[in-house]
Amino acid sequence: MATWVLSECGLKPFGPVFSKPRTGFAVSNNSKVRFLGTSKGVSDLKLQFQQKSFDFKEKRKWGLNVSTPLRVESIEQQQEELPEFDPASPPPFSLADIRAAIPKHCWVKDSWRSMSYVLRDVVVVFGLAAAAAYLNNWMVWPLYWAAQGTMFWALFVLGHDCGHGSFSNDANLNSVVGHFLHSSILVPYHGWRISHRTHHQNHGHVENDESWLPLTETLYKGLDTITRSLRFTAPFPLLAYPVYLWTRSPGKKGSHFHPGSDLFVPNEKKDVITSTASWLAMGALLVGLGFAIGPIPLLMLYGVPYVIFVMWLDFVTYMHHHGHEDKLPWYRGKEWSYLRGGLTTLDRDYGWINNIHHDIGTHVVHHLFPQIPHYHLVEATEAARPVFGKYYREPKKSAPLPFHLIGEFIRSLKKDHFVSDTGDIVYYQADPELSGSSDEN
Repeated sequence: MATWVLSECGLKPFGPVFSKPRTGFAVSNNSKVRFLGTSKGVSDLKLQFQQKSFDFKEKRKWGLNVSTPLRVESIEQQQEELPEFDPASPPPFSLADIRAAIPKHCWVKDSWRSMSYVLRDVVVVFGLAAAAAYLNNWMVWPLYWAAQGTMFWALFVLGHDCGHGSFSNDANLNSVVGHFLHSSILVPYHGWRISHRTHHQNHGHVENDESWLPLTETLYKGLDTITRSLRFTAPFPLLAYPVYLWTRSPGKKGSHFHPGSDLFVPNEKKDVITSTASWLAMGALLVGLGFAIGPIPLLMLYGVPYVIFVMWLDFVTYMHHHGHEDKLPWYRGKEWSYLRGGLTTLDRDYGWINNIHHDIGTHVVHHLFPQIPHYHLVEATEAARPVFGKYYREPKKSAPLPFHLIGEFIRSLKKDHFVSDTGDIVYYQADPELSGSSDEN
C-alpha cells in the first residue's frame, strides 16, 4: 500500500518499505492522517500552531531560485558576447615561455647535416644546368628556368642560415659557406647578413625595420607616380631585391656594398669589403663565361634563373610580413617589443617547395629564435603553438605548388599601401586611387 507524506510542499508519495520506523505525518489510502510508527491520529493530538502565517510566496520564490533557469543561452550566443581577439594586445606569455616549450634538441646545430644540404643543392644545380645544356630544347628551357631559379633560392636559404649562425657553431665555417653560396647568386654575404640582422632585431617596427617595412603616409604621398605604381603593381615588386641591395628601401640611405654605409658600424667595414670583393669576383667569372660560351647561353643558363630567384626572395619575404586576411599591427615607441614584433610575422605553406627551400615558410619561430637550424623549425613550431594560442595564425594548406599565395600577394598590393604618420600602433591603409575603392581604408 502506498503511503503519502505530508510536507510543506504538499502530499508526496513515499516508498512502501522502510529500513526502520519513522515518525511524522502520513496519510493512508483512506485519507486518514496519522503518525508513522503510531496508531494516533491528528485528532488525538493537540497541535500548537504559531500565530505567524505561512508565507507561500516566499517559499515559491525560493523554489524558483534553485530551479532550472527558464531560458538558457546557447553556446553560440555566449561566444558572441566574448570580446574579439586583438592581435595588438600584449601577449599573456613571454619569450622565455616559448623557449621553454621547444625541445632542447631543436637548438642543436649539426655541421655535417647542414653540409649535406649544401652538397645536395649544389649537385642538383649543376645537374639541372648540364641536363638543360645537353637537351637544348625550347620545351625544356622554361622548366629548367623555374627549377633552377628555385634551387638558387634554396642556396640563398642555406647561406641565410650561415648568416644567422644556425648553420654551424663554427663561425669560420659559416663565413666560408655563406660567401660561397651567396656570392654564387650575386648576394654580398656580410652586407646582407648585417642588414638582415637589423631586420630581425626590429621586426614589426615602423621606422627601424629593414625589409619590406611600411611607408608612412607622408613618405608614400611624396613618391613620384612611376615609383608608386612600380612598387604596388605586380610583378614589379618581385624585382626589387637587386635595387634594394644598392639603394635600400624608400626613406633609407646606404648600400650593402659600401663599407661606409650607415648600415654598418666601423668594425664591420672589413667584412663588407670582403663580401663586396667576393661579389665582384663572381661578376668577373660570369663575364668570363659569357666570352667562353656566349652571352645567350649564359643568359639562359644563369641569367633567367637568377631573375626567378630574385622573384622567389621578394615574394617569400613579403608574404611573411604582409597579405594576411586580418589586418596586422605595426608598432612604434613604447608599444614595440621584440616579442610583439615577432608575433606579427606569418607562417606560409608552400606545398612541395617546403622541403626544397628548407622550410623557410615556418617563419614565426625562425623570427623569434633565428639560431634554430632550419631542419628543426617544423618541430619547434609544433611545440610552441600551444603557447602562442590565437597569436599564431594557421597558414592555409597549399596544393603541391603554392599558387594560392599569388592571389594573396596581389590583394595585398591593392590595399597595403601606407600607415599613419603618428600612433604607437598602426595598420596599413589603402590608397583609393590604387585600390579602386575608398572602402579599403
